[in-house]
Amino acid sequence: AEQEHVVPFEGVASLSRHPIDAEVASELSRTLAGSLRRRRAQPAQETGGTFPWEKSYPPDIDWRADITPRPLPDLLDEAAAYGDQTCISFRGRRFKYREVADQVNRAAKGFQALGVHKGIKVGLMLPNCPYAVICYYAVLKAGGIVVNINPLYSEGEIEKQVADSGLCILVTLNMKALYPKVEPLLETNGRLETIVVCSMGGVLRFHEKVLFRLLKRREISDIPEDDRHYTFDRLTDNDGAPELVSIDPDNDVAVFQFTGGTTGFPKAARLTHANLYANAAQIDLWAAEAKAGEEKILGVLPLFHAFGMTAVMNLGVRIGAELILLPHFKTVEVLEVIERERPTIFIGVPTMYSALNAVRDIDRYDISSLEFCISGGAPLPAEIQRRFEDMTGCTLVEGYGLSETSPVITVNPFSGNGKPGSVGLPLPGTVVTIVSMDNPDKVLAIGERGEVCVTGPQVMAGYANRARDNMEIFQGGYLRTGDVGYLDEDGYLFIVDRIKDLILSGGFNVYPRMVEEAVHLHPAVEEAAVCGVPDPHRGEIIKAFVKLEQGEEISAAELRAFLKDKLAPFQMPRKIEFCETLPKTLIGKISKKDLIARETATAQEAKTVSTAGE
Repeated sequence: AEQEHVVPFEGVASLSRHPIDAEVASELSRTLAGSLRRRRAQPAQETGGTFPWEKSYPPDIDWRADITPRPLPDLLDEAAAYGDQTCISFRGRRFKYREVADQVNRAAKGFQALGVHKGIKVGLMLPNCPYAVICYYAVLKAGGIVVNINPLYSEGEIEKQVADSGLCILVTLNMKALYPKVEPLLETNGRLETIVVCSMGGVLRFHEKVLFRLLKRREISDIPEDDRHYTFDRLTDNDGAPELVSIDPDNDVAVFQFTGGTTGFPKAARLTHANLYANAAQIDLWAAEAKAGEEKILGVLPLFHAFGMTAVMNLGVRIGAELILLPHFKTVEVLEVIERERPTIFIGVPTMYSALNAVRDIDRYDISSLEFCISGGAPLPAEIQRRFEDMTGCTLVEGYGLSETSPVITVNPFSGNGKPGSVGLPLPGTVVTIVSMDNPDKVLAIGERGEVCVTGPQVMAGYANRARDNMEIFQGGYLRTGDVGYLDEDGYLFIVDRIKDLILSGGFNVYPRMVEEAVHLHPAVEEAAVCGVPDPHRGEIIKAFVKLEQGEEISAAELRAFLKDKLAPFQMPRKIEFCETLPKTLIGKISKKDLIARETATAQEAKTVSTAGE
């Protein structure tokens, strides 16, 4: 009866299936039961048996569509029907679907020979390249759990993630930028037993392979020849017939996806096969205009990040698209690839679109092939969206999600009928609820601001080894996102800001996103980030970090004068710093954590100098 109250609809019963760590299951069950009973007295956000977003759905998409969870490797097995069509394009070399499927089967059998079976964790520390796709599906087909590891992390950060996840096999490249960071872990980490080393030359065209060996020799690591190291060729030297593994999609974890670590050390979200399969299916349903077997996706988002893993790789394989992989975002290279390879889908973060907007001679490049563009990972300033659409004629829609939700929760319609400033409508089978930030059991009415909470088939099974965190994030029976937002009468979600980013200045609550939107309206501004920095009088003051368009010059006073009629006095930045660059996370989001850390260090240094002077 309690479950029926949460999801009183046929076809979406899987919304409440979230396998949680056994250590917290009992306590969580009591918490859920109590919160559900209390919530019955609160105002519901659905009326007449429907949710507000259902009336806003595009006519060819059904929010109640049945999504049957499947083992994730089924995506590639089904896509093998595309046979001789290109699956992966990498630096001009093309890999057909049947070739990738064969390599996945061989690698899966190789992993099984190394001892991979259900529950065994295998780390993938790879940039965007064919190995990343092949090893991902191979580990899952072998029955293992993929642990995605950021290749740009330091040796210490990698060591912590290896220990935290308990992985025993790790896959990486034979490059000096990567291999030396993991090789010592064979001696110092008690669990890591084997490193599978892939050769970059093995996925290049012949003439590029020759040039790579001649010109990049100094960047290649020497790999010991012992039983603790396996080359990719050795891993795949078999008949390609792995043992079949019985996978329970709802309960078997497919991926340990580490969060961004914006608060403390990154936590590993446990994403099941059902979570990831469902999210790819949800986006597929949403992108009804996409043509199976005909699309090309430009994959510059890292595949080891939740956004790239699902919206580029898993979605691309599901629809039989060609994955055009790039290891890094370099503006001119991206434009050249768009002109040469003719992708139809580009999925990125706001700073990528901002960088493209800033190219003064963009008319030199033919980017007319783009049909679907999605921005996620961070708030998309309206001015960046407008400039990109005016420049390209392509509709750019904003979406929203978290690593904990596989990751996509909402997306604006591709028809171009979305609402400015909104992150869109909940994907099929996804329920968004706004609750009081003071009382998560209190559901707020339409239009009221509160914490954004989510239930749906893409919601994780909890963090690994984080019982207390699991209790907190699932408090009230939902996944609590930590974001402040509201739903309008048509079911569109508007994100106001992160709860933790809220600036408390002089007794006023200031949301950085609102200030950033205003700053972005100035035509000289390319990027902006607004943070609260410590102040002995006000507690915090508002500081704007601004990067200007190339060749532009304005003063802080001129920018404040521009903002005067766009912001309330208490929202006006007290400090403005013009920067040549703003620190970025690996997927290109502006890193406020680094900005605040830098500001704190500067303040501490000044305090130390002052004290020494006294």
